[in-house]
Amino acid sequence: MIRRIGMFLLASAVVCASTVLASAQTASSPTAIQASSSPVAYVYVSRYISSSGNNKVNAYAAGANGALTPVSGSPFPDNVGELALNGAWLFGVEATGSSAGQTINSYSIASNGTLTLKNQTVVNDSGGGVTSLLLDHTGSSLYANYYTTNNDCLSYSIDQSNGALTYLSIYYQGPGHGCPMSFIANNKFAYSSSCYHFTPSIFGATRSSHGSLSPLSTNPALPTPPPGTGFCPYVGAAADPFNHVAVAVTPAQGGFGNNDGATQLAVYTADSSGNLTTKSTYQNMPKTAVVQTSGGTYSVNDYKMSPSGNLLAVAGPLGLQVFHFNGGNPITHYTGLLTKDYINQLFWDKANHLYAISTKAGKLFVFTVTPTSVTQAPGSPHNIPGIRKIKKIHPVAKSTTGWRSTVAIR
Repeated sequence: MIRRIGMFLLASAVVCASTVLASAQTASSPTAIQASSSPVAYVYVSRYISSSGNNKVNAYAAGANGALTPVSGSPFPDNVGELALNGAWLFGVEATGSSAGQTINSYSIASNGTLTLKNQTVVNDSGGGVTSLLLDHTGSSLYANYYTTNNDCLSYSIDQSNGALTYLSIYYQGPGHGCPMSFIANNKFAYSSSCYHFTPSIFGATRSSHGSLSPLSTNPALPTPPPGTGFCPYVGAAADPFNHVAVAVTPAQGGFGNNDGATQLAVYTADSSGNLTTKSTYQNMPKTAVVQTSGGTYSVNDYKMSPSGNLLAVAGPLGLQVFHFNGGNPITHYTGLLTKDYINQLFWDKANHLYAISTKAGKLFVFTVTPTSVTQAPGSPHNIPGIRKIKKIHPVAKSTTGWRSTVAIR
């Protein structure tokens, strides 16, 4: 019998991130309620320890009901912040304190979720730093969004035998600061969006056969805005498992200094050359409730597509909600606010669990979400002081020949 386990990490967002639930159960830690069955995912959480000034990585096993229990040896003492993983390897960015600036650490992941440091790759420091990590769908390439005076992206290949990284290239003046890209199903094109310096832009990259990223020559039109305004796409993008991409846009008047209405959700479709087109307008896009409708906080913090591509979770200063994603057709409303806590970042596993972190509240939320129902997992929200990062690894399969993994990250 093959037993499949998904693993994932959670990470705090860098801003580039009507079902009503019953009262949440609050636990002092994820040990309060045990998982109801064998794990379906491993969860890795980077948290800041104020007494030492360093990070630690907490690891949890998620049961089928979404309950979390600590992994043996957790928390791991490694001082890493930004995280990414491909099923076999977890990658974390560490500040070395030396002239080298930063390293990207490679950790092997054991069958029980424990971590072992195997390799370190120096990131040449030019006065900036890595703001996020991303893997392609195959898990063979790692991308580091790097900020100096420009917004650049470093490409690395991964040696699956030992986790070592080989530098490939740099994509100059790439994604907006803190705005990671999202790959569509063909693994060739990735997209993001930004209102960097209040200049609205939806942009893309092309992945070569050996993994390097280069700019995609595309300049998709923004959705038709309300009269007298323009749209500002301020954080990332979320691709479904096909060729559709969700982009959050906010109406704003000249200069894009303040929002002038609720953030809305647009849909784009990619053709075989990577060009994006949209039929979205302010009239057919749903409005979110996670961002105030006027004032200076005019951006959602994060939004993520479910692995099946039929649900889109959106996080912002005012909370978290989920929408139905309908391919190239307009996105439609599903839930109201699932929490009113400030939510930084989101991730899904392949067992219908949605994970959300609030660095402001020091909480990790877990929900079980399907197209017809939403429930909060036992023990959620979990109090994790200093929580910083969340991400996820997907599924790891156990067979008689040992552990192997698929490497898609969702």
